[in-house]
Amino acid sequence: MSQLLDHYPSIEDLRRRARGRIPFFSWEYLDSGTGRDDGTQRNTDAMRQVTLTPRFMRGQFEPVTKTELFGQTYDAPFGVAPVGLTGLMWPEAENILAKAAGRLRIPYSLSTVATQAPETIGPLAKGMGWFQLYPPRDPGIRRDLLARAKAAGFTTLLVTADVPTGSTRERQRRAGVTVPPRMTPLMIWRCAIRPWWSLSTLAAGTPRFRGIEKYVDGKDLQNMTAFIGRGLGGTLDWNYLEDVRKEWDGPIVIKGIMSVADTRDALSFGADGIGVSNHGARQCDGTPAAIEVLPRIAEVVDGRAPIIFDSGIRTGLDIARALALGADFVLCGRAFMYGVAALGPRGGEHVAQLLLNDLKNNMSQLGCRTVQDLRDTVDDRGQPVLPMATLAPTKEAI
Repeated sequence: MSQLLDHYPSIEDLRRRARGRIPFFSWEYLDSGTGRDDGTQRNTDAMRQVTLTPRFMRGQFEPVTKTELFGQTYDAPFGVAPVGLTGLMWPEAENILAKAAGRLRIPYSLSTVATQAPETIGPLAKGMGWFQLYPPRDPGIRRDLLARAKAAGFTTLLVTADVPTGSTRERQRRAGVTVPPRMTPLMIWRCAIRPWWSLSTLAAGTPRFRGIEKYVDGKDLQNMTAFIGRGLGGTLDWNYLEDVRKEWDGPIVIKGIMSVADTRDALSFGADGIGVSNHGARQCDGTPAAIEVLPRIAEVVDGRAPIIFDSGIRTGLDIARALALGADFVLCGRAFMYGVAALGPRGGEHVAQLLLNDLKNNMSQLGCRTVQDLRDTVDDRGQPVLPMATLAPTKEAI
């Protein structure tokens, strides 16, 4: 681990290594957003503009990162965000990340459209598993999927609200990302020049949506793709959520909240958690950066439900920024996938250690003994230091 920290001391180092280790189409699937990728850049740029004010003369202390959420104590205030088609980026990535989460006592979130089934991943996470639901249109499939996730040991449900339809994702189209894959000479060449990925994929088998193969022939990837398009997502409303609540007896987080109005509706519904996210800017290229809307949403929530934040997190300092602006917990997607694509089985724990070390270091620099103390790293008006345009009240907020 010490050698890895010397060679890859940041997520950006892992990102560069991942780009040279996996095929071009896998890289484009992992790294891209949609449109011109303005949204992904906006997420990271806005995050970097958040400054925190240190407090000194606090004496000697060791930062405490243990965090209680939904009755469970985690060793850090962050976890692994759900990512779909994970095996395309590195074979059995879900297994690697779930094992790391179980060992380190942080959440691992499995997507409905991951390449491993809940029955495989749940036991590996050792009680740290969360499940992300892409809402099935068929209520029978929904009930069965939720029952399977619960039986496999998943504790918290992330209901995805921000995928009303598939996005265009032009970079992926240009790279030839398709299901099933088109084995053109160019595709074969791209695999051949990435031998570690290719050999690992041959050993693990072609990436498949194993979690939903029960409902459609998984061997026919064309039928599977059609099923996903017509059978998942695009159905979510509050009546649908009421049905989900009856079928899931654990905490429910509504993931993809970006507006004050939706926040109020979610609180009225009685959501157990508010998931502030713009889906990593993979759905709409024109949304605000998720970190920009977080302070207004936190003001509306006012402690009535935990806020789980994702989109644009690349460092432990970014985690501190989100916690300071009102989040109670943070999920990271691309950061963990860069690590696994770069380092294979060692990648999950390495990324978690990088983020935790950086978070603790910055907590010490800022004079914060606990993650709750990060709320004090604001300016004299009690406002987080963001660009003035971000802090200006919106018509919706008024």
